[in-house]
Amino acid sequence: MATDLRAGHPTGARERFGPAVIVDPYSSGRYYAPAFRAAGLQPVAVLSRPEVMEVYAPSWHPEDFDEVIRYDGDAGPVLARLRELSPACVVPGADPGVELADFLAAQVVPGRANVPALRAARRDKGEMAAAAAAAGLPTPAQICTADPREAQTWIARTGLAGRDLVIKPPKSASTDGVLRLPRGEGWRDAFEKQLGCLNQWDVVNDRMLLMEYITGTEYVVDTFSHHGVHTVADVTRYAKVDNGPHMAVYSTMEWVAPDDPVVSELTRYTRGVLDAVGMRFGAAHVEIMQTADGPRLIELNARPHGGGHPPFNRHATGDSQIDRTVRSVLGGPGEPIPTGYALHRHMRVVFLISRSAGVVRNPEVFDAVQELPSLHHSAVHVHNGQRLHVTRDLLNTLSLGFVVLAHEDPSQVEADCRAVRRMEAQLRLDHT
Repeated sequence: MATDLRAGHPTGARERFGPAVIVDPYSSGRYYAPAFRAAGLQPVAVLSRPEVMEVYAPSWHPEDFDEVIRYDGDAGPVLARLRELSPACVVPGADPGVELADFLAAQVVPGRANVPALRAARRDKGEMAAAAAAAGLPTPAQICTADPREAQTWIARTGLAGRDLVIKPPKSASTDGVLRLPRGEGWRDAFEKQLGCLNQWDVVNDRMLLMEYITGTEYVVDTFSHHGVHTVADVTRYAKVDNGPHMAVYSTMEWVAPDDPVVSELTRYTRGVLDAVGMRFGAAHVEIMQTADGPRLIELNARPHGGGHPPFNRHATGDSQIDRTVRSVLGGPGEPIPTGYALHRHMRVVFLISRSAGVVRNPEVFDAVQELPSLHHSAVHVHNGQRLHVTRDLLNTLSLGFVVLAHEDPSQVEADCRAVRRMEAQLRLDHT
């Protein structure tokens, strides 16, 4: 363990609370430190590996923390330091820190921790599906195994031979390694190609998850749990498209009004999933396919919605998973945590998609984004001479960029969404 100390920031709240510990405060987890600081708690970072992964480097702000503790594989020194600090909470900021945060919280702040025996079900996609099924919740047919012969037997036994399948690593994220296999063709090659390899998060794919391909509308239910009570911070609806051979490339994400009938059904199902995986405290990002037969779990991520979602959600609803976490930790007579959410304005994220590979020649086509009446935030990263690859997963999408639209009139959001797509279609790539 290595520790960096920084000057403290004395506040009244420090007299009553220990520091707030964030494990891997990357992606949307970066918003925890400023929020806790503003509430009067010292932020402390624990890094689940000595060096910050390249994909997370842009969202790593060490200056936000009073202390940075680096975990080197030995939990003993980290636990000893945290016990000295007597933290108010230990929460994960991003996927790689979920398991370590779960372990540390159970040891040092058991009153704000999740069920230890179900730790694997909050990170491993195979384990979470098994936990949901064991709780009686309907889930897609799937198997998580390291043995292709076992997978072959499962395909035959479940009647999935000749049907579309999906394969993915059980401990990846951002659609890394997710493949759709039409008619199941080539599943063994896809299975063996990824098995034993490092995924984009430097985790060895010691097993592979094979599941039936289900259709419907994909939703995300973002939650915050405290004392086992699961509250809903927002529900969003994804539109995804196949981009050549690449499955489920993000196209748009739209906030759903809380009075939409689908929200109550998704909420009931989500709370069942959270109970099944032992969520008692903290944020979760639950992806669900609403099929003709009802909700089906795709996966759960026991951390805040990534991609900078919390401030966007605050603009749409007036609240966020980050805000609810801070209020829960502080307690007291302040604003209570609602079980649901309100929608103050219509909001949509438009993700840019590269349909082909090549060198960018006219990035100025996106200059018109700044004139859109509903523009809330632009994160377009296209520049002249940039070499683009065909968009295949969420990391590709985020590196290309997105536009956030928000307006009281939903027709304005729709019109501006179409305008962004026209700009995208005008982008010229040199394929030589």
